Parts: sequence; C-alpha cells; structure tokens
Amino acid sequence: MEQDQSVAAGVDSGSAEPGAMAFDLTTANPDANAYGHNPPAVTAGSAVDHDGGAQAPDVSAYPAEHAALNGTAGEMANDQGDAENGGAAINEMGEPVPEPSYEEAVLSAEEARLWSVVTANSLDFNSWIALIEETEKNAESNILKIRKVYDAFLAEFPLCFGYWKKYADHEGRLDGVSKVIEVYERAILAVTYSVEIWYNYCQFAISTYEDPDIIRRLFERGLAYVGTDYRSNVLWDEYIKYEESLQAWSHLAVIYTRLLEHPIQQLDRYFNCLKELASTRALSDILTAEEASVYGVASENSNQALDGEAHPDDPDKSSKPEAENLAKYISMREEMYKKAKEYESKIIGFELAIRRPYFHVKPLDNPELENWHNYLDFIEKEEDINKVIKLYERCVIACANYSEFWIRYVQCMEDKGSLELANNALARATHVFVKKQPEIHLFSARFKELNGDVSGARAEYQHLYSVLCPGFLEAIVKHSNMEHRLGDKESACSVYEKAIAAEREKEQSQLLPTLLIQYSRFLFLAIRDLEKARETLTELHEQLNITKPVLEAVIHLESILPCEKRIDLLDSLVEKFVTHESSHGEGSSLVDKEEISSIFLEFLDLFGDAKSIKKSLTRHTTLFSCKRSILPSKKRKADDAIVSDRDKLAKTGGTRPVTGTDPNASNPPVWPATSEASGQPWGAAYAPQATYPAYGTYDYSHQMPQPAAQAAYGAYPPTYPAQGYTQQSYAQPAAMAAAPVPAAAPAPTAAYPQQPAAAPQPYYGTTYY
Repeated sequence: MEQDQSVAAGVDSGSAEPGAMAFDLTTANPDANAYGHNPPAVTAGSAVDHDGGAQAPDVSAYPAEHAALNGTAGEMANDQGDAENGGAAINEMGEPVPEPSYEEAVLSAEEARLWSVVTANSLDFNSWIALIEETEKNAESNILKIRKVYDAFLAEFPLCFGYWKKYADHEGRLDGVSKVIEVYERAILAVTYSVEIWYNYCQFAISTYEDPDIIRRLFERGLAYVGTDYRSNVLWDEYIKYEESLQAWSHLAVIYTRLLEHPIQQLDRYFNCLKELASTRALSDILTAEEASVYGVASENSNQALDGEAHPDDPDKSSKPEAENLAKYISMREEMYKKAKEYESKIIGFELAIRRPYFHVKPLDNPELENWHNYLDFIEKEEDINKVIKLYERCVIACANYSEFWIRYVQCMEDKGSLELANNALARATHVFVKKQPEIHLFSARFKELNGDVSGARAEYQHLYSVLCPGFLEAIVKHSNMEHRLGDKESACSVYEKAIAAEREKEQSQLLPTLLIQYSRFLFLAIRDLEKARETLTELHEQLNITKPVLEAVIHLESILPCEKRIDLLDSLVEKFVTHESSHGEGSSLVDKEEISSIFLEFLDLFGDAKSIKKSLTRHTTLFSCKRSILPSKKRKADDAIVSDRDKLAKTGGTRPVTGTDPNASNPPVWPATSEASGQPWGAAYAPQATYPAYGTYDYSHQMPQPAAQAAYGAYPPTYPAQGYTQQSYAQPAAMAAAPVPAAAPAPTAAYPQQPAAAPQPYYGTTYY
C-alpha cells in the first residue's frame, strides 16, 4: 500500500526520488546519457561476500568495467530473443528498417497549443501534465506521439519516477520488452537513488524472466545504490518475497542478515522474521556453503564436504549440537541488529522530519529545509564517505530545485578530496536541475577557477551575462575581476568594453550608467589608469536616465580621484537630475532629488569655491525650501542626529561638525552611511555585498533573469535560456544595527554546498557466522 501511494504521488503530483548519474555502458540505449557527459558512477556489483553483504566496489570505477557482473539491460534482452523483445525490424534484404521519427506524428489542435506553451516555458509543470494527458487520450496506439511527449517531459523533470513507469508501461503495451528495458535503464540513469524506480524495474523483471540469476542481479544492482536508504524496505520486501516464492531458504537468510546491518524502517520485523525462519527450518537449509563449513554442518547448497573437511559420518569429528549452532547463529545477528538500532536512534529524528522525500515542483517549507541541513551536518561527521554521499543523493532529490544544496554537495566532496564526485554533482546542477539559476553558475565559475579550469570559468560567466541573464552585472564584474587576477589587464577591460558597447546599442539602457560607473572604478582602483577612468565618467553626461545611486557613485568617485575636481561636470549632472520632470511619473522622487542636492552641497563644501557653493545653495533653496510643506516629515530627534553623524564620522575618520550647508533646511544634508570595507561615503542603495568585497558597491539583486525557452538535456546547451527565479534563503535574520544609520544592503545568504553515492558498504563490519 505504501508503494502504491508513492507511485501515485509520482504520477499525479510531479514527485520523484533520488537522481544521480549512475549509468551502464551496455544498457539498451547507451546514448541516453541525460547529462551530456560521462560522470563517475558507483558500480552496482551483485556479488555477495563471505559475510553475506554486497561487495562495495570502488566509487570512482566506471560501470563498463563491471558489465558482466551487473546483469545489464543488453543481457536481459538477449535472454529472451530478438523476436520476443521487439527487436529492430528488418526488410527482405536483411537490413534494419529505420524507426519512424517524431515528426511523423500528427498533433491535434489542443496538443499543438500545449506544445507551444511548454516550448515557450519548459518549466511549466502543469502544462506538461495536461499535454501528457491530452497525448495519451488521442494517441491510442501511436507510440511515436507518446515517446515524443515523455522524452521531452522527462528531459526537463527527470526525477518524476511515476512518469518513468508510465512510459515503460506504454512501451510494454505497444512495442516490446527491449523498449521497456531501455526506458527503465534511462530511468535508473536519471534517478539512480530512487527506491521506487528500482522496485518497479525489479517487478517488471520478475514478471518477464524465468532465470533467477537475471532477477537477482537486478535486485543487487538496485540494493547497491539504495539498500541502505532508511525507506528502502519496500525493495527489500520484494526481494524477500521473490526468494520465498523460490523457497531459496539460504538466499533468504542472507538477505535478512544483510538487512540487519543497516538502520532502515521495520528493522524489528526483519529480525523477528529471521528468527522465525531459523526456528522453522533446519539450520543446514539456511546456511550457505561457507557458513556450513564454519558451523560444521552440511549445507543444502553443497552435496559434498569441502576439501579437508570431515564427512558427517566421520567418527573422529561429529557435528556440533543443532541447538548450540542455532543459538550462535542468532546471537551473531542479534549483535548486528542492536548496532543498527543504536545508529537508528541517532537518525530517527531527522528521518521522521522528512515529510517529502521525493521531488516535487512545489517548494519545501523552511522547517524541512532546515532539517536537511541539520541531517547533513550530522552525517558529514561520519568517516564513511558512502554514508555522506548517499544522504546527499537523497537530499538533492527532494531539494533538487535548491542550488544551495547542490553547492553544499560540491564543496563537501571537494573538502573530502573527491574532486571527480564534486565535478559530477556540479555538472548535474548546472546542466539539468538548477541550470536556470544564476547563483549556481556564479559558484561554478569560482569553483572552476579555483581548480584550474580557467576556460570553463570564462564560459560560465559569458553564458550568464550573454545568454541566461543578458547584461547580468555581477557576472560581468566578476569575469573582469578574474581576468585581472590572472594578470590579463587587456581582457579584463575588454569584458567591460564589450558589455558597454552592447548596452549603447539599446535605447535608453538602464544598465549603461551603472556599467560606466563600475568600469571607471575598476580603471582607477585596479588598472590605475586615472585618465581613462575620468574619460569613462564623462560619458555619463550624455545619459538621460541618471538615477540617484549612479549620481551618488559619480560624486563619490570624483571625490577620491587624485586630480582636479570637475565641478562643472558634476553640477550639470546634478542640475539635470534635480530639475528633470517626468511626464509619466517615472522620474525620481522629490526626496531623492533633495538628498542628491544635499550630497553635492557637501562635496562643494570640501572641494568647491564660494561661487560654486552659492550657486548650488541657491538652487537647493529655490527647489526644496519652498516645497517643504509637501515633503514628508524628515525631522530627527537631536539624539538620533548626534548618534548618526558620530557613527558617520567614526567610519570616515572626519571631524566636521554635524550641521549641514543649508542652515534653513529641516534635514541637514549629510553623506550617506559608508561601508567599512571601502571607508568612503557611499549610498545605502550602493552598499557593498559579501559576494563582491573588493570593490563591492552595487546591489545586483534587482537584476532578475529574463524568461526564455530552455534547451533539453545535453552538454552546455547552445542557447542556454534564461529563467525568472526566486532566490531561496533560509538563513537566520541578521541582527538589526543599533544606530539608525541607513543599513547596507544585506549580503546574500552563504551558499551551502552538494553527488553520486558510492556502492553500499555494511555499516558495521561484522562477520556473522
């Protein structure tokens, strides 16, 4: 019943289970690598060691090296023969007949409409579901239409395990066994750590094949990945049910023994079932040949004694009493059971707090996200990297849409020295699961630069500001800074110049003034080219859409440049800003205009002459003093003013009096609060960010990506489309500043790192005979 509900959830609600990139090079469809590259995968060995547990192959090994051991899709299909399996059709000449293409499928009007919707927005889950339902209603026996819609949908939502099963069922109904195998092999490639996918695949194998070895190999492949999952009991139960149907008692006893090594659900039931099995069957029936040699009894699996072992009728050596052997057998497994229960007591709180272990397009609530972080904190203290990997793989299924968990996964693997696994997780995140979220690409660029992949870092930045989020300022700034760190000043400047040239071609670009400001600061602070920095600032005079933050930055830059101050240029910019009247209500507010005028007055008080001060003061009084009645009250208490200005002076090192230049103004003009990083007066809207500490002055958060169509799976799509997204943040609220100084823009929440899990290993290396 539990399984049925899970599958239903996967079909009806867009749910799914874990997905890593384990794949087998001998599968029915070797080209179905959804991720466009060959990541390291955990091999799925089926051999059982002398302790009865699955062997744990090297995590860095590739599946091709273990194809014979794994029981691959190709082998399964071949066992039934090409005709039965729906093999490729051949003509009279013995040549294969090519399969019809998708284009041959005729669409209804409603199907065509829905296809246009999902093509325009590939993340519209509800439209995808409507399209699938419409296609299934009209397709009847047209497998091409069904393949087209399922292939496209599962390329965007590969974690929806219920739809993989529906796809396989369609193939089984309309084509043949080989196509079903192909679908399931693609499914376990995309959702390797899904208990449900392996459960469905094994059920299909049981209903299709008669050879127990084929079915057992498939079970072992699945258990190698998900056998230690706390919720893997449904797959273990299916394996137990199958062995019971064969009355393979020794196999059944080994399964129970392996189960007791791991803290999974219903462990008490499994221990009781093992004791019942041992009490109702002769010990020789449930022992393997190796175990029988230890206990000195004849096993049902060996008709003759092992070399050097006395026969049962040997008068010099008799078997140990049955009761004593049975007690020893149970005692060893009880110790394993107790250790597993002890470990379960440590994780049960985390496990019970996981309300949605599968993927869903709806966001998770904050308590569940926090629980995942806490669970990962706990598991990262483990010495066994397999436990760490497998929990991360479970996490990035339920939390697949949260880049913070992918980033945490990558950093964890890097810290543990598994760079290959780190790159694997990063590739899945940037190419499939969160490929439209800018923060994952910014992280990827930094990660690649740190690990020597400079060309990869460049590609990430260029993709961000050219394709995903055209004109994304943070990516432009970080790309230029990287080139400067690498010692290539020409390329660093070229990044800005190309972006500025692109913005000049737009009519009234909102980004151009900010780009010019950033480039001017970069030229002065990093390149030390004073003349070029001043020349870049001069271009702002031609801009019509000067904003308050831009003007604050211009005044600030002019104040720190070690040369003669261009008061006339600044005066013309301020004049344009404070006297501009918008006919559509899009202009700056009266409050913003007064604050800019006040800032300029203070600038003149430091660097201007009496004539320029008089001119600006007259303009300020004329424009704002007579309009005081329509301004919102800006009076501050005397104590607030003293505290605010004392804090300002402490940051800038100044000793000026707290009074402003205009004694008649109710709000004495002061410089905006400064950032401690720069030590310079700077507006709150231009506050430094933690992600850009070197020159950090610009708030990038307003730059939302523009929606665009998205490419399906594959290595770095040629037109990597953009997506509007909502930044997820689950950090605790920052403490409020004590002084009533305008607060700097909050730094973004630190990204938390996240990869394919290794083959299962016993939690406790107990020899159990």
